[in-house]
Amino acid sequence: MGRLLAIDYGRKRCGIAVTDPLRICANGLTTVRACDLMVFLKEYCSKETVDMVIVGLPKQMDGSPSESTRYIEPFLRQLRKEMPEMPVERFDERFTSTLAHRAMLDGGLGKMARRDKELVDEIAAAIILNDYLSSRQS
Repeated sequence: MGRLLAIDYGRKRCGIAVTDPLRICANGLTTVRACDLMVFLKEYCSKETVDMVIVGLPKQMDGSPSESTRYIEPFLRQLRKEMPEMPVERFDERFTSTLAHRAMLDGGLGKMARRDKELVDEIAAAIILNDYLSSRQS
C-alpha cells in the first residue's frame, strides 16, 4: 500500500502533506513554490510509493467553485498529462487555512511563527488529507 499525498494549491506556493505507508495518519511534508510543484511531485513519487494525489478544491460558502479554481485547473491538466498513471482526486478545502491558524494557536506557536505562510500552507494540506482520510472511514 502506498502513501496518499495532498496538495493545498496556491498561486505562489503549495502546501504538501503525506500519509504514512499504512495510511493511518497524515503529516505536513513541506511547502513548494507553485512553479516547482511538478518537478517536486515527480521526484518525490520516484522515491516513495504514492497511490493517489488529493488536491484541495476551493469552494465558496454556497458550495460553488471559488475564484481560485481557475488557477488550479491548469495545474491539474499538467499533472494528468505528465503523470497519467497517477490517480487524482479533488477534496473540499473550505476553512483549512482558518483551521491551520487555529491549530497553530492551539499548539502554542508564537505570533511570528503564526505569520509563516509556508507553515500555514503545509498545515492546511495536512488538514485536507486528514479530512479526506476521515471521509473514507465513514
